[in-house]
Amino acid sequence: MTGRTITRRAILKAPAAAAAAGALRTLSGKTPYSMPGLYPARVVSVTHPGASVYMAYQTVPIQNMIRMGMQTLTGTSNYITAWRKLFQPGDVVAIKVNPNGSPLVISSQPCLMEILNGLLLAGVAPIDIVVCERYQDILARVTGWLPSWVRTGYASPGSYLDDQTGIQGYDPNYYVDLPQYLLPGQDPTNPTDTRSHPALFVTRQVTKIISLAVLKDHQAAGVTLNLKNLSGGLFNNWNRFHPDVNTNYLVDGIPALVSLPVVRNKVTLGIIDGVHGCYDGGPMGWTNVWEHNTMYFATDVVAADRVGWVAIDAERAIQGLPPEQTAPPDAYDSWVQRQPQHITAAGQMGLGEWRDEYIDLRQVTLA
Repeated sequence: MTGRTITRRAILKAPAAAAAAGALRTLSGKTPYSMPGLYPARVVSVTHPGASVYMAYQTVPIQNMIRMGMQTLTGTSNYITAWRKLFQPGDVVAIKVNPNGSPLVISSQPCLMEILNGLLLAGVAPIDIVVCERYQDILARVTGWLPSWVRTGYASPGSYLDDQTGIQGYDPNYYVDLPQYLLPGQDPTNPTDTRSHPALFVTRQVTKIISLAVLKDHQAAGVTLNLKNLSGGLFNNWNRFHPDVNTNYLVDGIPALVSLPVVRNKVTLGIIDGVHGCYDGGPMGWTNVWEHNTMYFATDVVAADRVGWVAIDAERAIQGLPPEQTAPPDAYDSWVQRQPQHITAAGQMGLGEWRDEYIDLRQVTLA
């Protein structure tokens, strides 16, 4: 890794205070599944060259990829046992999807349907599965093909707003207070402006979270994978962390929000759907998309994100583009400074493994 080094002390020091008194709740409810989970530093990569054909998702190969990914991650001999390692009857499971993008780079129907199947086989009751996203209209991009028994959850009714300080749908009892990261006109003495609250469906409805990310470039975050999915997709007052093309605080904001115990302690599994990947112009990805035909599985979402970041940079190199961390603005991405090193910062805060030499990457190729 090159560039700025983010230390745990730098993230947490006052007044940044993501973990100062009153900002983050004390670590409660920690379980063996809490980040980095049952298999720290382990990432499973499963490739199937037939997972996408002419940019069309292929259901059976994707099913087999997920089943093999779960078996390899958990070290079990069949995929039903694999799902039961992480999920049991009585769990209430949120699947945090990623529906923000072009149809080629959002959570796909074959992928999501196989995850639902795995949870049912693990004994999770249908009523205890919640497919969720922060905004109602963005979630609607995937809910049309969900089974009728699947519950859905969103925090903000309607569509995206520039003013994201509204508390309806979010939990006032949990927050991250970062008063130095504000939009123009926000007041550093007003808790409404300085705090970000998690969605009520996270704090009051579910006991475990699956992050279903998509392998994508992001013009401000550099990459949008599990950590971005769990922060930007679950909290209010988010856009203050990247207010304009010259100002970017995501390297601090993303790990601070995910480290909130009510989120961190529930994240049980991270899956990066890289059947299609977006190497530039993300998160929408209308043009710069390639068939990567690979999916990534981990309980350590930081390690998975690091592997995904490397995969995106590898494709960028093939396309003649610089790495995410040093990339200047281009025709598709206008931010002056991208910050994929939010993954490094999350690792240095203890959320997971970010160092390549310590990541246990297990690669499987299916015919």
